[in-house]
Amino acid sequence: MGAGLIIAIGPQNAFVLKQSIKQESRMVIALICSFSDAFLIITGISGMGYIFNDRPVVTQIISFAGALYLAQFSLKCFYSAYKVESMDMDITDDSDTHNSKKKIIITTLALTFLNPHVYLDTVIMLGGFGAARPSDIRPFFGLGAVLASFMWFFLLAYSGSILSPLFKKKSAWRILDSAIGLIMAYITVKLIIFGLAV
Repeated sequence: MGAGLIIAIGPQNAFVLKQSIKQESRMVIALICSFSDAFLIITGISGMGYIFNDRPVVTQIISFAGALYLAQFSLKCFYSAYKVESMDMDITDDSDTHNSKKKIIITTLALTFLNPHVYLDTVIMLGGFGAARPSDIRPFFGLGAVLASFMWFFLLAYSGSILSPLFKKKSAWRILDSAIGLIMAYITVKLIIFGLAV
């Protein structure tokens, strides 16, 4: 059940895949995503899902904040597709590398916590299901869901090396950036509709 909710095409997974292909900060990204999921799963199993069930304003705020962030992220993807460079560019400036890592961390956290569906799927659905299990089974259910999350994000973060030779071509990056931009734009619209319906 944990794997079923985690393994889905969404902004977080699309970003992890892109960074995996670029082979940038893969360990950091996988750890942030995995531990964030673990935190949300444990929060849900502990019975904190009622915050989002009983307070629709919280969900609405997250929906619109997430839509705003994803909209600009989508535009950045389309701009990257237009101004694409091949993978063999050499980055030698340490300050640029430091700034890049900082941006990657902020982006990973934003794509994780500014998506209300992560709260609905992980905290309410998965956490609620776990909270309903008998007390002696509950820890094992939570552990299974957390392990599924860690396995998925590390697999996704490190499987991009298989695809990296393909992405030496600019056309491949154009297709990937355009596809991610479309996914982000689609989810932006869904979040706005979702926020208005709450």
